[in-house]
Amino acid sequence: MNMIWVCGVDEAGRGPLVGAVVAGAVVLDPENPIEGLKDSKKLSAVRREFLYEQIMEKAKAWGVGEASPTEIDSINILQATMLAMRRAVEDLAARLGEWPSKALIDGNRCPELSIAAEAIVKGDTKEPAISAASIVAKVTRDRQMIALHEQHPQYGFSQHMGYPTEAHFAALKQYGVCTEHRKSFAPVRRVLEGSF
Repeated sequence: MNMIWVCGVDEAGRGPLVGAVVAGAVVLDPENPIEGLKDSKKLSAVRREFLYEQIMEKAKAWGVGEASPTEIDSINILQATMLAMRRAVEDLAARLGEWPSKALIDGNRCPELSIAAEAIVKGDTKEPAISAASIVAKVTRDRQMIALHEQHPQYGFSQHMGYPTEAHFAALKQYGVCTEHRKSFAPVRRVLEGSF
């Protein structure tokens, strides 16, 4: 007999100038609650890491999906976000061994899924499963940025996580664009065009 599983879905990394957009999907286990879930942006990095480990240990299932900078440049950030969310739900379904019954999506749009989906504005503050998904997405993406920093330390990715900060702009101006920059984003495009 199939259980009724509801997964929360959220993304991290729509605004940065570099790296993938990452989505998380989580089905929480009501018999194994996780205390302190909230929007990942309202948590310290240490607390996010702690809760991430709790989610990995206690959730019924979780999944991660991403869309690369090349995909972002090809289909735009909104469509890439939807793609990452779909991939996260597919990854979760593979780990769960079945499709969840429904997906609760943070925001005002739903990706195309083969299951029912509901968009919830500010869902990461209203639905614990979405909060958990936001933590999975954010920690996963931050870890990617730290790894990218090791390859390209001159950009300071471990400090700003790829977001458009003054330090990032200065590094772009000095060093140009790396392969992981989103070339369709205006500040990066201006560097490529020599008009930054």
